[in-house]
Amino acid sequence: MTVASKTVSDVIHSHFGVLTRAEKQLAESLLDNYPVSGLGSITTIAENAGVSTPTVVRMVQKLGFKGYPDFQAHLHQEVEATISNPIAKHDRWASNAPGTHILNRFADAIIDNLRQTLTGLDTATFDSVATLLSDRKRNLYFVGGRITGALAEYFFTHMQVIRPNTALLSANSSSWPQYVLNMNPGDLLIIFDIRRYEQELVSLATAARNSGAEIIIFTDQWASPATKLARHTFRVQIEAPSAWDSSVVTLFIVEALIEAVQNSTWDETKERMKTLEGLFEQTRLFRKLG
Repeated sequence: MTVASKTVSDVIHSHFGVLTRAEKQLAESLLDNYPVSGLGSITTIAENAGVSTPTVVRMVQKLGFKGYPDFQAHLHQEVEATISNPIAKHDRWASNAPGTHILNRFADAIIDNLRQTLTGLDTATFDSVATLLSDRKRNLYFVGGRITGALAEYFFTHMQVIRPNTALLSANSSSWPQYVLNMNPGDLLIIFDIRRYEQELVSLATAARNSGAEIIIFTDQWASPATKLARHTFRVQIEAPSAWDSSVVTLFIVEALIEAVQNSTWDETKERMKTLEGLFEQTRLFRKLG
């Protein structure tokens, strides 16, 4: 595989049209419980998909791998990357750090993340999400994980000004069923979930979709398990020369969506802003200068 940023799943999807019937059957089996479904022996994978072992060999070579061991090695690397803790990530970066200043290294990494993310981002998906978020008949629910919860709150805070009927789910997952109880068909659940994915978010997404809500998810290049339940997914490059993953590109997309929604509903948004400023004035929340 020549493009390091591509996952095995990406490669399967991009080659799906040229696969034979049996190979497509194998590909669907691998994607059904990805990446775990590809970690067994070649015999087990063939049996699970109902195909022959030579079909497995032919397909992985057609995907660009040298053979089945090379295919599995890439899968193992993906799994390792998704469960890496901050210490492991720091040690990996530190061992390969060039002599340039951290500001330069970080800037290079972020610019590369932005470039790769935008290359893979479908503008039609962005526009569709902006349209959904602008629809005031839909209630919006925002939620994130231990780290990404801050991004969910940031998005919610702006959308709460732009339009009514928005809610930020509590960090306490035991309260989430109460939010699902109020979800109507067509409502939107916006989820932020990056590697070391949180199982509670998958459970929430499942319950929300069963209630008729539609899922929009912001995740990383490896993709949260909740992605399978989403109507729209933003897969963002997050690696940085740090023990922590970068949120810069995710925030970039969030802010672009905020502007898109605000611009499409400006007349209503402007009136809400005027009212809000009046409330600030009444409560003297912000100190006037001069």
